[in-house]
Amino acid sequence: MQVLSARPPWRDTFISLRVRNYRRFAAGNLLANTAVWMQRIAMDWLVLQLSGSVAAVGITVFMQFTPMLVFGLYGGVIADRYLKQRLLIVTQSCAAGLAALLAVLTLTGTTQVWHVYVISFALGLVTVVDNPARQVFVNELVGPHYLRNAISLNSSIFQLGGLIGPAVGGILITAVGGGWSFAINSVACLVVVAALCSLRRSELHASPAAPRAKGQLVEGMRYVRGKPVIFWTVVMVAIIAVFAFNMPVFLAAFANNVFDIGAQGYGLFNALVAAGALVGALASTRRTSIRLSMVVGTAAALGIVQALAGFAPTEFTFGALLVGIGLANLLFVTAANSLVQMSSNVQIRGRVISLYILVLLGGQAIGGPLMGWVVETVGPHVAMMISGLVPAAAAVVIALLIARSASLRLKFSLRGRRPSVAIVNRAGKAGARL
Repeated sequence: MQVLSARPPWRDTFISLRVRNYRRFAAGNLLANTAVWMQRIAMDWLVLQLSGSVAAVGITVFMQFTPMLVFGLYGGVIADRYLKQRLLIVTQSCAAGLAALLAVLTLTGTTQVWHVYVISFALGLVTVVDNPARQVFVNELVGPHYLRNAISLNSSIFQLGGLIGPAVGGILITAVGGGWSFAINSVACLVVVAALCSLRRSELHASPAAPRAKGQLVEGMRYVRGKPVIFWTVVMVAIIAVFAFNMPVFLAAFANNVFDIGAQGYGLFNALVAAGALVGALASTRRTSIRLSMVVGTAAALGIVQALAGFAPTEFTFGALLVGIGLANLLFVTAANSLVQMSSNVQIRGRVISLYILVLLGGQAIGGPLMGWVVETVGPHVAMMISGLVPAAAAVVIALLIARSASLRLKFSLRGRRPSVAIVNRAGKAGARL
C-alpha cells in the first residue's frame, strides 16, 4: 500500500484534477451528486407526505438497498469482467430513465407510495453494477499514483453535492413540489453519460479483465477473509451501516415530530451533515497514511457524536452536532474506502469493492426499516442514541480483538515532560502500526 512520508503541499490538495479524464468525470459527478441528493430529499419527503409514517421512509431505504444486499457480489464480478466506462454509460442511462418516470408520476399527481417503492428497488438494481464499476474506474482514470487523492476528492464532490442538493431540494419542495427534483436528476444523469463518452480512451490506465471462471465469488470472499486489514474494515462498515448510516430516517423524524420545521428544515439538517462531511473529505486529502486503527477510531468517534445528538436540547445544538456527525462520517468512510482499495490486488478489486459496497448499502437496507421501527417504538431521541452507542461499543470490541490477535497492549509512560502512550507487543517492543 502506498504511503506518503510527509503531507503533500497545499497546491497538491486537488492534484488528481490535473488529469484531463478525471477532471471531466469529476465535473459530471458534481452535478449528478447534487441532483441525486435533491432526489433523495424529495423521495423521502414524498413518502412521508403520502403515508404519514416515518417507518415508510425506512422501507424506501430498504427497497433501494436490498438489491445490493442480494446481488451485490455479482456486481463486482461484472465490474471485473467488462469495460467500466461502458458499464457506467448503461447504468447512468437507466438511472436517467427511472428519474424521468418518477418526475412524470409526481408532476401529474398520480404518485402512490408503491410507485416510489418499485422505482427505489429499480434504482437499487442499477446501483449493484454502477457502484463497484465507479469505484474501480477511478483507478483507471488517474492511475495508482493519484488514487488515494482521487478517492478523497470523490468524497469531497459527493459531500459538496450533499451540501447543495438538500438545501435546493427543500426549497423546490416548498416552492413547486418535489417532481422537479426528479426531472433535474434525470437531466444530470444524461450529463454524466455525455462526460463518460467524451473521455480519451488512450489516456485510461486500463485494468486487466478477469477471465470467466467458476468460483470467482468464493475467491473474492476468501481473499477478504485472508486479509485482516480488509476483513475488520468490512466488519466495522457493516455495523456502522446498519445502525448509524440511516440519517434520512432520523432527520425526517426530528424535522417532522421533534422540532416541527417541515421540508425546509429537513433539507437544512441534511445540508449541515453534508457541510461537516465536506470538511472531513477535504481533511482526508491531507492524510499521510491510512491504517486500520484510523478506521476503528473514527467509527468510535462517529458513534459517540451521534449518541450525543439524540439528546440535543435545541435545534442549534442538534445542528452543530450534525456537522460533527458529517465530519466523523466522512473521515470514517474515506479511511475505510481507501484502505480496502489500496490493500487489494487490482484483478480482484472489483469483487472486493462489491463486498465492501454490499455491507455498506446492504446494511442500510436492513437498518432503514429497523431504525424506522425503533424511532416509532421508543421515539427519535432514544433511537438516535442507540444508533450511536452500538457502533461505538462495537469499535471498542473490535479494537480489543485486533490487539489480542496481534499480541499488542497499551504502554503508558510518565517520564519526561509529557506523558506518552504507545502500542507495544507483549515483549515490550513497538507494535505494528495497524
